Amino acid sequence: MRLTVVGGGSTYTPELVDGIAGRRASLDVDEIVLVDPDTHRLRIVGDFCQRLLQHAGHPAKVLTTSSLEQGAEGASAVLLQLRVGGQKARRSDETFPHACGCIGQETTGAGGLAKALRTVPVVLDIAERVRRVAGDDTWIVNFTNPVGIVTRALLQAGHRAVGLCNVAIGLQRKFARLFDVDIDAVRLDHIGLNHLTWERGVHVSTPDGWVDRLPDLLGEFGDEVAAELGAPVDWMRRMNAIPSYYLKYYYAHDEVLADQLESPPRADVVIEVENELLKLYADPGVVTKPESLAKRGGAFYSEAAVQLVHALTGGGQPEEHVVNVRNNGAMPFLPDDAVIEVPATVDGEGAVPLPIKPVEPRFSGLISHVTAYEYLALEAALHGGRDRVADALLAHPLIGQYKFADRLADDLIAANRADLPWANA
Repeated sequence: MRLTVVGGGSTYTPELVDGIAGRRASLDVDEIVLVDPDTHRLRIVGDFCQRLLQHAGHPAKVLTTSSLEQGAEGASAVLLQLRVGGQKARRSDETFPHACGCIGQETTGAGGLAKALRTVPVVLDIAERVRRVAGDDTWIVNFTNPVGIVTRALLQAGHRAVGLCNVAIGLQRKFARLFDVDIDAVRLDHIGLNHLTWERGVHVSTPDGWVDRLPDLLGEFGDEVAAELGAPVDWMRRMNAIPSYYLKYYYAHDEVLADQLESPPRADVVIEVENELLKLYADPGVVTKPESLAKRGGAFYSEAAVQLVHALTGGGQPEEHVVNVRNNGAMPFLPDDAVIEVPATVDGEGAVPLPIKPVEPRFSGLISHVTAYEYLALEAALHGGRDRVADALLAHPLIGQYKFADRLADDLIAANRADLPWANA
């Protein structure tokens, strides 16, 4: 099987390849093709990935190319992990909203919209070119943020696409460690949208069946979980749920904003980490994944991606994975074509959401609000226009004031003009 990674020069890529090296028995990969326009990074990352595989005794070959068509031809699955505008654009996403007293973040709020506007047209062009050379049956696994909006754009255009995030698998692994069980012995009642999710249940396998251990997490382990997620333990107990890390931008907006104004942007930290990683990758003596890769973010991305690709291409029994998938009635209060992040059965035919128990108003209200924003965001990304940008910003719960929406729309367009062709028409 040929697996193609678009954005293969990313410092994330060795994480993915390390996961493949450890899954030789279950994922039959012969070739891993890394596609990236940055040939310098591509050579460093590609050579290191080949050393990782050789050290693990995995027979797959790593190929590198700057040609998408060459890299995608014959691929069974194509993974998207690109960043239009690079870390410079990320830094802008994380800072320009501060002028209006709004959160600066690369996947939500005004920064998330800027990223969506830059990214959606590029991803759709890539997907169409992949379809021309690899055929209609090739799976596109999208890890590119904002995952929900980008995945909906792909599905709306008729591509075989599934969105992937590492939040659920990170929590699953943490809970498995706390309960001292294997990760496969933990199932999550994970609901919401990408970067807007809650765990309403944490089911652990026992000799007597599956038992919800959420009460134990909120009781015995409550302080530890609260400290890691930045959420008050008493509030989690009252909600009877564990929020994702990203919900702090909504539930603790002012505290997070104050921290952002006093700290360097995350982009500055990532740039330093990437430079360190590239030096390590370039060292021929380094043949295993560096510990410092954990600083880059995206923990357990490799495990989630490899498992998902296996389910989509393996031809075996359906597997359960938390993915970004079309709603199709799973949450009746949302449109069928909304993209939600929930547990789903996944096989060669795609992903189908598992049945979801009724969603409580304390969750469904915010889910509905952000879904409405995501619809307007995609319209702005597909069709452009300053007013569409302002309307999407006004609909976002982290902005919601027309004075701020208008100011941020103008600032966003000014900062991203080079990556918004319609803004220069």
